[in-house]
Amino acid sequence: MMESQADRGGASLTEPARAAYGAWLSPLSAADVARAAIRLSQTMYGPDGKTLYWLEGRPQEGGRQVLVRLDEHRQVQEINPAPMNVRTRAHEYGGGAFTVGLYQGRETVFYSNFADQRLYRQVLGERSEPVAVTSAGRMRYSDLVLDQNRDRLLCVVEDHTGIDDSLLPEIGEMAVEPINYLASVEPGAGGDAEAMMLTCGYDFFAFPRLSHDGKRLAYMAWKHPNMPWDESVLFTAEVGADGSLANHRKVAGGTDVSIFQPQWGKDGTLYFVSDESGYWQLKAIRDFFTMDVIDVSTEKFKNCEFGLPMWVFGQSTYAVVDDEIIAAVNLRGLWTLLRIKVRFEGEDGLGYVCHQQVEVISSPYSEFSYLTAGSGRVAMLAGAAGIANTVVEYDLATGQFQELCSSAPLSLDSGYLSSPEVIEFPTSGGRTAFAFYYPPTNKDFQSQESGQLPPLLVKCHGGPTGAASSLLSPALQYYTSRGFAVVDVNYGGSTGFGRAYRKRLNGNWGVVDVEDCTNAVKYLVGQGKVDGTRVAITGGSAGGFTVLCALTFTDVFKAGASHYGIGDLEALVRDTHKFESRYLDNLVGPYPFSKQVYQARSPIHHTEKLSCPVIFFQGLEDKVVPPNQAEAMVKALKAKNIPTVYIAYEGEQHGFRKAENIICTLESELAFFLSVFGIKHEHPIAPPAF
Repeated sequence: MMESQADRGGASLTEPARAAYGAWLSPLSAADVARAAIRLSQTMYGPDGKTLYWLEGRPQEGGRQVLVRLDEHRQVQEINPAPMNVRTRAHEYGGGAFTVGLYQGRETVFYSNFADQRLYRQVLGERSEPVAVTSAGRMRYSDLVLDQNRDRLLCVVEDHTGIDDSLLPEIGEMAVEPINYLASVEPGAGGDAEAMMLTCGYDFFAFPRLSHDGKRLAYMAWKHPNMPWDESVLFTAEVGADGSLANHRKVAGGTDVSIFQPQWGKDGTLYFVSDESGYWQLKAIRDFFTMDVIDVSTEKFKNCEFGLPMWVFGQSTYAVVDDEIIAAVNLRGLWTLLRIKVRFEGEDGLGYVCHQQVEVISSPYSEFSYLTAGSGRVAMLAGAAGIANTVVEYDLATGQFQELCSSAPLSLDSGYLSSPEVIEFPTSGGRTAFAFYYPPTNKDFQSQESGQLPPLLVKCHGGPTGAASSLLSPALQYYTSRGFAVVDVNYGGSTGFGRAYRKRLNGNWGVVDVEDCTNAVKYLVGQGKVDGTRVAITGGSAGGFTVLCALTFTDVFKAGASHYGIGDLEALVRDTHKFESRYLDNLVGPYPFSKQVYQARSPIHHTEKLSCPVIFFQGLEDKVVPPNQAEAMVKALKAKNIPTVYIAYEGEQHGFRKAENIICTLESELAFFLSVFGIKHEHPIAPPAF
């Protein structure tokens, strides 16, 4: 339990003390944030439709992902014994690392173990140990699906067996890419099962989904240079008695159209999400006739989105339960849950009409993910500004929610929680952009002087094809409860605002995102909400690139923090993994044809323009943005005698999962900003040495 302000001998709870913004005492420590940084993902019901599984990434266990089982009697069981870690490295970002179902008549879990990337099986209901299914090698497995009719697994395979590591320093990792394909795996083999290719021919595959009768398979695919949200296609195929696929047919997607989450209904209807209209909308196919599931022309649902950028496998924004769909829909960055009853009218060969009844489900949540269907219920992750990401179950019969597991099991008085305001502000080209604005909030403190304004921290989400989250973020509240204002920017290129908004960044990465971040600052300064002389910017990965560009090419910011960020676009395009190896073709331009643009946009080539302090955080095992990116920037800045700090972590990849590193990062970043802004704190954290 966290200390209260009174426990610390500080200000009275009824008479707020006066202190400088940024120097307020907060009950939320970096250790609290680390304890509250459990990563929840991938809910899935067992074969009885009542037993629920989900994944927990635990910082206190070095970021190990633990598969948790909650049975119908609400008894909790941890499935994978330590040090087993349910995580796949497919696409480096992973996802879809486990599945559960009836195998040879028994409830069985299959999962990928991070250390060796082998598949394992584990029988439930008995004290069994995990048994290796595949051999140790250079295969990565994801998007696992159990084909119960044939006692086999279907999955996406990323095959690295043809890559010779000894050549990589000479020819570059991207000279030879792994091969991706759909495959089946026979789990009964004695630990050396081989992946049997089912289909190939595209650079990437995802969402292999079997119809309920096991006779048809849906899957999506895409090719370089596209990412799945740029252009992808949806296929169906017939599954033969021997398990082979035949009669592949493209049923949706294509040029300038993105597909997301195919899912079969029990009646053979194939549902999916498509942005053909300009927004990710829910569709249905019966007998190859495609229909809208809801009328998105109505004002209530105009310009809404049901899709997400597929950064990881296994994502879902809707679940099909009999003739109903529970779906999450995004409107300007905030999510709503819908209950849709569908009825199809027509007959095979002559076409269908979809009739629907749509109900908005009242809930305290503003964000939903990983929806999955059970027996008369739907599980999901849900949260809001005052509610951390939580495993939640919705009962269709009662219409009630039940919270099962929180990602942030801490108790914090609402008087210390800042609530976001959705702001729409003017930006370049006569357009507008969006952000969540969080004012400083701490019931024990007020500003030191009348008219004093708080320092501002600008957050840049990663991706850059992603979005700012409305979920309770203890790391963000760590700042607002100390007297910082925070603005989390949904710059052009973000998702949730339609395809045109998402494409604003095409050819303009490092330009549009920077303009939107700087214009968010100007808007808040103009509104009299923040001190324009004390503005810092922070971001990770692609957000780190925006940070470095903003610091280099503008004079709006006084300090910055780059978390595993990108400083050299050319180095990134030469030294990254297959999934993102052509990502920059659209964001910047084809390389090397656009070499001059890459150099013009890369902060590493313009350090003479950068003159404010920067702190860098980096995982030394990061394959997405390798350490050489941060190290090159640090070397260049130190050569100019610019105050620079570099903190690197052994054993961390892209994003930090270990509690001690989360604590170090948060405390070091705060101390760095306080030092730069000259804010004196009653209980200071020693700033890292420049």
